[in-house]
Amino acid sequence: DLNSYHYNAVIDACARSGSWTMALHTFGVMAQSTLQCNTVTFNATISACEKGGEWEKALQLFQMTAQRQIEPNGTTLNTAMNACGKCGKWQKAVQLLSTTAQGDVESDTITWNTAISACEKGGEWRQALHLLGVMEQSTLKSN
Repeated sequence: DLNSYHYNAVIDACARSGSWTMALHTFGVMAQSTLQCNTVTFNATISACEKGGEWEKALQLFQMTAQRQIEPNGTTLNTAMNACGKCGKWQKAVQLLSTTAQGDVESDTITWNTAISACEKGGEWRQALHLLGVMEQSTLKSN
């Protein structure tokens, strides 16, 4: 019998090979089956979208976790933020960082670095510097 492990493995293989469309298709098949999508499913699918430059789809998937009552983790958040940053959508990455303040996902150094990197890619050095200052004032210490 097929289970979520099998679907997650296929989605991950699609992500690794850059086949974001097949990853989304497999995600859709799984979502419409009796199998439950989980955090691993969302992480792999968001990663496929990130690698394919599909920041909007990555963002939609991140937002879908709440609708599906899936608890996102740091990987879920960081990958969605990175998808936005790679496509020059630094504002979206910074908005995602704010979800950590709401307690939805716990931030770590990687999360802050991802947001700062998104600002750097967008040429927003002032925002990157601001985030570094906020990070230093928080309980996190930059690496």
